[in-house]
Amino acid sequence: MTKWIGLREIVREEMTQRREEGCDVTGFMERLDAAGTNESHLMDVYHALMALVPSAEFKYTEPSALEAIRAERPEGPRIMTSTWDDNEWHNKFYGAWLGRAAGCALGKPLEAHSFMFGSGDRPGWHNIKLWFEGAGQWPIRHYTPSESAAQAQYGIDIARWSSLASCGDNIRFMETDDDIRYTVLGLLMLEERGLDFNSWHVGKLWHRHLSFGQVFTAEAQSYLNFARVTSYISGDQPDDWEQHIHWGRSYLNPYREWIGAQIRVDGYAYGAAGQPQLAAELAWRDASFSHVKNGIYGAMFCSAMIAAAFVESDVKRIVEIGLSEIPKNSRLAEDVALAVRIAEETNDQVELVSKIWESFKHYHPVHTNNNAALCAAALIHSGGDFVKGITTAVLGGWDTDCNGATVGSILGASLGASALPGSWIEPLNDTLYADVSGFHPIAISECARRSYNVFRKLQQS
Repeated sequence: MTKWIGLREIVREEMTQRREEGCDVTGFMERLDAAGTNESHLMDVYHALMALVPSAEFKYTEPSALEAIRAERPEGPRIMTSTWDDNEWHNKFYGAWLGRAAGCALGKPLEAHSFMFGSGDRPGWHNIKLWFEGAGQWPIRHYTPSESAAQAQYGIDIARWSSLASCGDNIRFMETDDDIRYTVLGLLMLEERGLDFNSWHVGKLWHRHLSFGQVFTAEAQSYLNFARVTSYISGDQPDDWEQHIHWGRSYLNPYREWIGAQIRVDGYAYGAAGQPQLAAELAWRDASFSHVKNGIYGAMFCSAMIAAAFVESDVKRIVEIGLSEIPKNSRLAEDVALAVRIAEETNDQVELVSKIWESFKHYHPVHTNNNAALCAAALIHSGGDFVKGITTAVLGGWDTDCNGATVGSILGASLGASALPGSWIEPLNDTLYADVSGFHPIAISECARRSYNVFRKLQQS
């Protein structure tokens, strides 16, 4: 049913999703077992799951529509002011792009099962620590080593098939990665359409620039569903496009609250620098193509934080601003608040990631909530220190490259390129390979310049 798993596995994931949304799924595992591999019977189970409604005891309020989300959010600074001149703005945009690339590259080799899920009765973060220790590079002070004694001793290994160019002994540029491709696509959307775009245009943009092999989980299913819709619709955008988008983000898509939308927002947030409300809205438009509820909130939360970081340097305040753009009575808001409390009470990095893992390990490793909570905790723990921030985000496990990229983007925007440590920035050689036409390769500084130009253009809109 997708490019990597079959219908039975999708229905199993849907049971988890429906339970997390507050529905009673009692008896559905037995129904799944009885269905076996019969597609018709499996679809009967699937449709029954989709017909469930949250229990009256479900304590959260989690809309997906923009105005309903805004009605549930707390107070916050919707627009922020600054005194930066053009040179400082350029410095901050370059810092954001560099920070995202550095954090992503650090975590990319660790996006492997042992570090995301854990192994040998060890949590993922512990395996990351063992990898760096086995290479004689603990604590983390540079990019991930390609070799470690931990491979033979503990049976763990990095993602060799996709990330050797990001390892510390090889890195010469930012290699292609979905976390970077989506940043490029956000930039392209704003260059091409400014503020005049919606979720339908997101689908069109993806189909022009991304192959099916470049999208995963919620993005892959929405990409496929959108192809089904557009195969029988002529013209640019039908009048009932919102109904098609809702079907596309929901049908056979149990990943609709996973992290995918959260990693797609940076290009939009850069264009809305200093405007967290606008950044959150642009993230909502993009996220709504493939996600609902907390999947959307994660995108809005991170986009608002990134936009705020161009003006605000206090990391706790940045997190608070992010929370001010999502429903205060949502699972994500509750999870982030818990992560912030843990970070404020815990000084040691290893103790911190251990507590975060234990608190949120009930989520899938690429769910929105646990990864957003880890990013918030890493930001608080960093105190604004770039290296401390990205290494904590990556050490925590789960979606390592995504979390390193998000925290790197926020701290890079806040600090500016000139304040980022050369030992992390120089190996990138100001070069990005995005695997997107026109961006393979491209200078990272050129991406930053174009983001700045978009920012100025949107200010005049």
